[in-house]
Amino acid sequence: MAKKSKKAVRREYTKEDVKELRAHSKAKTPVAKIAKLTKRSVGSLRQKALKLGIGLGHQR
Repeated sequence: MAKKSKKAVRREYTKEDVKELRAHSKAKTPVAKIAKLTKRSVGSLRQKALKLGIGLGHQR
């Protein structure tokens, strides 16, 4: 039997989410930790940070 994959459920970033992401960026919180807190994927967070023009994670 084939393995069923989860269907990706897209959630828009609210103003509050963006504010939280900026705060984590400033605090240099590891991306994996932010992902767990926000219940979003690491890739999603990195893409959003790139669009916002803010650094994320240890490589700045």
